[in-house]
Amino acid sequence: MQRQAAVDRTGITRRANNPALQSIVEDAARLAKTPIAAVTIIDRARQWFAARIGLDAEEGPRSEAFCAHTILRPGEPLIVLDTLADVRFARNPAVIEAPHIRFYAGIPLVNRAGYALGALCVADTEPRLDTFDIYALSHLARTVERLVSST
Repeated sequence: MQRQAAVDRTGITRRANNPALQSIVEDAARLAKTPIAAVTIIDRARQWFAARIGLDAEEGPRSEAFCAHTILRPGEPLIVLDTLADVRFARNPAVIEAPHIRFYAGIPLVNRAGYALGALCVADTEPRLDTFDIYALSHLARTVERLVSST
């Protein structure tokens, strides 16, 4: 309830895409060498993409959102090296259908009160045995947090 109120207070889901967030998403995709990246906001029943690359949809059901799992641990990234090997995601429509996500990494976007509002995430269509500089991705997530909080 309080987390949702924090999401509502930002007003971000009612605004058009933000060029600064889009730039961060592009940087995240480049950093991770992934075809998919997004800034997501998780609200009551949906995942809304505040900025994205490699995804056509502007939103999706919260029940299918990888980032809905990411926000459960506000201080920790969620890294899934192979979605087909993870029972939480193996039957997810985004895994078994387009865009065929096999790798996911998400950093929770946490406001000043400690509520995870969404995530900065990257995804690939191939599983990964190695990772990239997760600390650099975390730094980008902190920039998103400041942008979301100031709006």
